[in-house]
Amino acid sequence: MSVTMTYGGHTRAIALLGLPLIGGHLAQFAIGLTDTVMLGWYGVEALAAVTLAGSYFFVLFLFGAGFGWAVMPMVAAAAAEGDETSIRRATRMGLWLSLLYSVVTMPLLWWSYPILRAMGQEVQVAEMAATYLRVAGWGLFPALIVMVLKSYLAALERTQIILWITVAAAVVNALTNYALIFGNWGAPELGVIGAAIASVVTNGVSMVAVMIYAVQVLPEHNLFQNFWRPDWEMFARVFRLGVPIGLTTLSEISMFAASAVMMGWLGEVPLAAHGIALQLASATFMVHLGLSNAATIRAGNAYGRRDRAHLARGGVVVTAMSLVMSALTIVLFLTWAEPLISLFMENDDPQRPQILAIGVGLLAMAALFQLVDGAQVIALGLLRGVQDTNIPMIMAALSYWVVGIPASYLLGFHYGWNGIGVWAGLVLGLACAAVMLMIRFWMSVINRVGAPAVPRHGVSRG
Repeated sequence: MSVTMTYGGHTRAIALLGLPLIGGHLAQFAIGLTDTVMLGWYGVEALAAVTLAGSYFFVLFLFGAGFGWAVMPMVAAAAAEGDETSIRRATRMGLWLSLLYSVVTMPLLWWSYPILRAMGQEVQVAEMAATYLRVAGWGLFPALIVMVLKSYLAALERTQIILWITVAAAVVNALTNYALIFGNWGAPELGVIGAAIASVVTNGVSMVAVMIYAVQVLPEHNLFQNFWRPDWEMFARVFRLGVPIGLTTLSEISMFAASAVMMGWLGEVPLAAHGIALQLASATFMVHLGLSNAATIRAGNAYGRRDRAHLARGGVVVTAMSLVMSALTIVLFLTWAEPLISLFMENDDPQRPQILAIGVGLLAMAALFQLVDGAQVIALGLLRGVQDTNIPMIMAALSYWVVGIPASYLLGFHYGWNGIGVWAGLVLGLACAAVMLMIRFWMSVINRVGAPAVPRHGVSRG
């Protein structure tokens, strides 16, 4: 007979697991933020180009990252069952799938210019973005390997090392950017190409560090021993779980990428303002994403033990923590918009007043979608923990592409709301996803997991 963990116990457990994950996501975000800030100092055209290129790259990266996300609940469930062999098998096949995906995707990064032009982007911005992607694209290989290994370590609740490796990577990225974008310390001034090189170097350093840690600290899993040997049964399992996760993530990130394309139709200045506002919104989203990862791991453990009560209480706690963060973010974005946006621009930039005016309005919309954005990613984390990914994929695709993107286009262009309308469509898409995914978890999926444990107040179990 199992006992139910108290709400206080869940809060402590999620905080201990989630805080390093949140810190790691914020450090990862700092890498992109450094690119945005330094390229904003370098020039508005460079900022607009890398905003566009970054959206394009991450559409491809995050679909491939689905195989890394799949490893997390599989390893968490296997660890709860004490199945060391399955831990190794799932992680190894996640690496296989990530490498194969990188090979297949590289041509889309190398020949991105005609695709960007076909999406209606200005010639100069598209050329600069394509130049960036030809270099930065090579970072896809190490980036996806890092994604799998971080998921493997997180599922084993080794989150501290993920934090410190990512922090170190952020420092490497900042120093390399500073040298290569502006030509400091005797380096050549390379502009957007310098930012691309810094991205590849950063991903490479992260990959080496996380591989060394996995081999030295967890030798019992022998991740890279006989790495070349196929394991088709596990390959298929990771593929079946990873593809829906990747498509779900692709649906969401491509909605934001499509919003960047639409902002590009409005001009260089609105696109630059969009990039700044999106960076700020993404920073706060990293907290929800870290909590979602913790939810996946905790739910995966409960799923492995068939412990429904543990899953339910953990779900309540992690959702409440996300709601608190949303409330704090709403206040921040509505009261500190101008100072936050000003961090990304030089005081003497002639386009500063225009970017600031547009950015303040966009941040007000970002404040509106904090609540629903956090709710939908928490629901996804819980559903992934119990390895339910197919129906959530359909729900997400409908929300983002049948509701979100058409609403963005209609409000932004047909009704003439411009950038505010584009972002209002994002709010509607995210709200639709949050409602459907939460209903699926709490009204359907949770009832399939084991049997309720007998509650005993004051008893805590990790």
